[in-house]
Amino acid sequence: MAGRRGRGTATLIAVAVVLGWLVIGGVAGPYSGKLGEVATNDNASFLPTDAEATRAQELAAGFVERQVTPALVVYERTAGITDTDRRRAPAHAARFAGVPGVIGPVSPPVPSQDGQALQVVVPIDDAEGEQIGQVVDELRAIAGADRDGLTVDVAGPAGLLADLIEVFGAIDGPLLLVTLVVVLVILLVVYRSPVLWIFPLLAAGMSYALASVFIYHLAEQDVIKLNGQAQGILTVLVFGAGTDYALLLIARYREELHRHERPWDAMKTAWRGAAPAIIASGATVIVSLLCLLLSSLNSNRALGPVSAVGIAATLLVMLTFLPALLLLGGRWAFWPRRPELDRADPRTEHGIWSRVAGFVARRARPVWVVTAVALAALTLGLTQLGATTLGQSDLFTERTESVAGQEVLARHYPAGTGSPATIFANQQTAQQVAQVAQGVPGVAAVRPVTAGGQTGPPDPNAPPKVVDGRVQMEATLADPPDSDGAEQAIRDLRRAVHEVPGSDSVVGGFTAINVDTAAASTRDRNVIIPVVLVVIAVILALLLRALLAPVLLIATVVLSFLATLGLCALIFKYVFDFPGVDQSFPLFAFVFLVALGIDYNIFLMSRVREESVRRGTRAGVLTGLAVTGGVITSAGVVLAATFSALAVLPLVVLVELGVAVAVGVLLDTIVVRSLLVPALSYDIGPKIWWPSRLARTARTPTEVGDAR
Repeated sequence: MAGRRGRGTATLIAVAVVLGWLVIGGVAGPYSGKLGEVATNDNASFLPTDAEATRAQELAAGFVERQVTPALVVYERTAGITDTDRRRAPAHAARFAGVPGVIGPVSPPVPSQDGQALQVVVPIDDAEGEQIGQVVDELRAIAGADRDGLTVDVAGPAGLLADLIEVFGAIDGPLLLVTLVVVLVILLVVYRSPVLWIFPLLAAGMSYALASVFIYHLAEQDVIKLNGQAQGILTVLVFGAGTDYALLLIARYREELHRHERPWDAMKTAWRGAAPAIIASGATVIVSLLCLLLSSLNSNRALGPVSAVGIAATLLVMLTFLPALLLLGGRWAFWPRRPELDRADPRTEHGIWSRVAGFVARRARPVWVVTAVALAALTLGLTQLGATTLGQSDLFTERTESVAGQEVLARHYPAGTGSPATIFANQQTAQQVAQVAQGVPGVAAVRPVTAGGQTGPPDPNAPPKVVDGRVQMEATLADPPDSDGAEQAIRDLRRAVHEVPGSDSVVGGFTAINVDTAAASTRDRNVIIPVVLVVIAVILALLLRALLAPVLLIATVVLSFLATLGLCALIFKYVFDFPGVDQSFPLFAFVFLVALGIDYNIFLMSRVREESVRRGTRAGVLTGLAVTGGVITSAGVVLAATFSALAVLPLVVLVELGVAVAVGVLLDTIVVRSLLVPALSYDIGPKIWWPSRLARTARTPTEVGDAR
């Protein structure tokens, strides 16, 4: 009777928890499709507040009534522009001026010196924000309606932004769908059950909905910045990490169902055993991501809290909603492979991992030495990793219209046309600054902004516009604005104009933004990476109650990270033919690979410590490897596959990050966690737990037998 009452109470609690979460999901669910409404993709707004390009933007605001983002409509006919083309371009320009969002005068067509191209500059109101993409679409529709063999492309900063907006528009739909399908297929393969896959997938979806509602309101209130990159990573991170946590809990629950008659008792034991590792894992990822708040780039600071909120929501759901679902499903949830009450030793249920454990026991030292050397050899590929700011033509995996237009501009005009550097100087020194700037290699022309707001006045005596004692000039660069040559020209230009006494010169513009972003990325790597390592070490020390084990675990994960970068450098160069990686890539790859890679060591070593208390260290290592091998491998495959889903977005930065995390997670799961860490721990023995009491515990007879 008491047993039935206990089962009834447990069922009521589970039903109440599930119903409560379903209500929350009903409220939060719609927000998962609304994140794009509060996302911004203006790279300039992500600059550090003390960057020179940021100060230039603030000064530029005083020279115009409204800030604009220029679209460059470029016409090309390699056989030579015809009279019909010369009539068509002005007609288009007149129609461009009538498009909502276009402000100020549209420039007349500017012919190229070789007579093969025309260029029209269309200023678009910055206040349009994400709607700039719609304005550019209108321009492209007008320009493309009557080409008659004439090539017409809309490029420039507005064209690039429009293409980026189109790419990130795929996040709410295709990326989420691909992620769901990937997780579903892997869960079906892992569980081979027509029922069980529903529980982790439903819980992961609930996690994403819960995270979305918080992130939406935080972004709407400008507490955090959400961009397309952070939104894409949030999707794969929540589903990947959530499925990992679900696999760990379900595996422990299934194990305990062999030992307990009532599912409630099995779940209590499983929750107590798995929750500390899951919480420690989640805390490691959250704290590591929050270290991005130390970044000087707003884009990095945005990714940290957005991803941290996602992991926090995932932890809450997986430790409450998922257990309640599993309790309601009972043993039938595992059909057709229902776990029976048979008191089975869990090691006998994992034959392949028992054999791996036996191999590690027999060849511990050769195993960890060989795997460490193999990983070290992969780090040699780092020589092929060229960290650079990807140019506009390299940003996308597909050739977009903005890329095609930029190539046309580079063929027929000074490549920096349409994206000039802006120079601000005191009025008294403006002429001297202009002369110095004109002499800088890589600068094609320097012109003042006149009182009418136009550059390059026909009348050389037209007065420049003066605001608060400053004059604005525009320097057209000889190289494309996103090239290494243009960036070097900006550095040289800054050095030259800064040396003019009393000029108080400031240099900004599109290329200057790239230069300052690259410098900030380098600073962020040097600051954040050591902090993340210290934070992870502290969490591991608290979880394992030891100092030696955390140091060794971090060393293995760092080695795995470097090996991953080396391997990925070869993949990017010789398989994908990418020209390099963005400045932000090493930091993002480090944070995700180290934070997520340490997860598997946490899952393994927390169980090893639990078993070591009962069996002794070496026997605990073998038992821990045997019982967690299957579930951790499955978790690693899930996470690798979900991050691979980023490849559906035609953006090189996200494809590279997805590939790097997938490769790194597989290395961590298959090599580091399965061979290197267990073999090293087994070889060291009880001293791995130094300085805790467990390090001084004598070996038990069980351990002696296993060691043999």
